Amino acid sequence: MATSWTVYLVRCRDGSLYTGITTDLVRRLAAHNAGTASRYTRSRLPVKLVHEEPGFTHSSALKREAAIKRLSRPKKLELSAKKPAARTSKRPRRGPRPRTPL
Repeated sequence: MATSWTVYLVRCRDGSLYTGITTDLVRRLAAHNAGTASRYTRSRLPVKLVHEEPGFTHSSALKREAAIKRLSRPKKLELSAKKPAARTSKRPRRGPRPRTPL
């Protein structure tokens, strides 16, 4: 079975954007915020996930990452605003329980 890759976009403390790929987004974001993931984000902590696109093969993830990196900053911001980032926590959401019909 092929590993599923995710293309992601994070916003750094200075407002810059960083694009990358990973097979484990939660681990990768933790590594970014620990200063061990990339030289670029190391001096721009903390980072915040603003966009993710899961379900790629390694090859297609690299191609999508390159395509995003070629976008202008306004287009990247539009991409991040268009579709909110999915939750990265595996915990269930808390909130009101759905009502059951009486």
